[in-house]
Amino acid sequence: MTGFQRAKEDRPTPPQVYNWRVYMSSLIVATGVMAYGYDSAFIGTTITQTSFKRDFGIAHMTKAEQNSVSSNLTSIYSAGGFFGAFFMFFSLELLGRKATLIISDVIFIIGAILCTTPTHQLGLIYAGRLFTGLGVGGIAAVCPIYISEIAPPAIRGRLTGFFESSYQIGAVIGFWINYGIVHNIPKESSTAWRIPMGVQLIPAGLLALGLPFLRESPTWLLKRGRDEEAYKSLSYLRNLPTDHHYIAEDVGFVKGQIMHERAMTTGDRPTFAAFIKGASKEALMKGMRNRFALVFFMFMWQGWSGAAAINYYSPTIFASVGLTDITLWTGVYGLIKALGSIIFFTFFVDTFGRKMPWIFSSLACAACQYYLAGYIAVANPSSPANLAHPAASTVAGGKAATAAIMIFGATWSFGANGLPWIISSEIFPSSLRSISGPWAGMSVWLWTFVVRKALPSMYTSMGYGVYVFFASMLVLASVYAWFFIYETKGLRIDQMDELFGFVKPGTSYAAKAVEGDDEARYVDEKQRADARLEVV
Repeated sequence: MTGFQRAKEDRPTPPQVYNWRVYMSSLIVATGVMAYGYDSAFIGTTITQTSFKRDFGIAHMTKAEQNSVSSNLTSIYSAGGFFGAFFMFFSLELLGRKATLIISDVIFIIGAILCTTPTHQLGLIYAGRLFTGLGVGGIAAVCPIYISEIAPPAIRGRLTGFFESSYQIGAVIGFWINYGIVHNIPKESSTAWRIPMGVQLIPAGLLALGLPFLRESPTWLLKRGRDEEAYKSLSYLRNLPTDHHYIAEDVGFVKGQIMHERAMTTGDRPTFAAFIKGASKEALMKGMRNRFALVFFMFMWQGWSGAAAINYYSPTIFASVGLTDITLWTGVYGLIKALGSIIFFTFFVDTFGRKMPWIFSSLACAACQYYLAGYIAVANPSSPANLAHPAASTVAGGKAATAAIMIFGATWSFGANGLPWIISSEIFPSSLRSISGPWAGMSVWLWTFVVRKALPSMYTSMGYGVYVFFASMLVLASVYAWFFIYETKGLRIDQMDELFGFVKPGTSYAAKAVEGDDEARYVDEKQRADARLEVV
């Protein structure tokens, strides 16, 4: 595991720290996110299958009623994701990261079974969509923060990037499941919708098989005062003996941070009610509230990046250049997105960091969408005449538009699509991660819901202007990143506190842990922190 490039180490690090255990643990957790990506690719095609509409009586509904059912099946999933992220806050804090994964996975499996087994009960499909949303919302809330807590700082970006890579792999599977069904299964057969519904069980089942091999987050264990278990967990993950000085330093960083935060908020051994009160107080402090705002706005930029618009119009672009097998080329587009994500987050995220890739990705995607807007405005490829007998100029422009779509997929995958999850998982202290994980999940589900609701009317009223709008939003996202997204690769949480203005430079409590100061020295730091808060 030492052959990959990584960020600058926060301190001299034994090579054993970069071992297969921490990689495998991260991969196991990220497996559950495949279900999230899979849903984004399969559900739209599945609920329009002839057999699905027949089996659940949708074929006999009016057009308005059919649209309502389709909207409800997607909206209830988004609502489930939002509330799944919210309710997992309690489990994350009281039961731990591993238990939250177990609960979320069980809920998702129940939902997937409910989606797969009905014969004609549409209510069961609704219930299944709600449960799968609740489950994937919980998984998405805990996955990045768990990985961030177990990862050595120098490879934290790569390991947390497994989240986005897993999402994109799930999407690719969804695209190609659709392709296989369209070309090999009769539309009248119920298996045309049961198979894609049932495939949801595969990533959930893989996560369930891997959960027994996971260790609880050492950070959560230290918060709960379970120091001996935390040492054992860290020893396993770092592949070092429990008495190794590197383990002692890791524990010192976390315990110093916990003591520092409790001194400012809840006291030494807070109750859950005191934790909520203290965490609320801390979240509103200078240097902390800007982090919550950053997460919210990053997912806003992600939602308004235009990816949904690309998905909507790409079949028309493909048809305009004579690519008749639309499902095939949609799958190719998904594959390119997945490869872009996997390559960047595996090999480059801890080298190039977070800020500049975001800016480059946003500007490249904006250029692609500006071109698409111009092409659609001039060539009008969706007109009946062009679809029947496209002009040579339309075909030539359509080939460039197809290339723009593919470039968009490759570059968007490592920008505003994946980086918000990495940044949101690494910038918060342990005291707030039970809140920050659900906050990130709720933010993404909120903006997903808003954008999906807005897009139909935007297409109707704006035409090609939709792409001008999204491209301009991406330009604004790059400007926002220049001023408000800090470079966080390879930093410990105490260094994050300095970066975001929570503590003054040079007053890091974790730096004292490296020097070997005892707990009495931390008390002095806490007293000085209290004095600073009087000013804030």
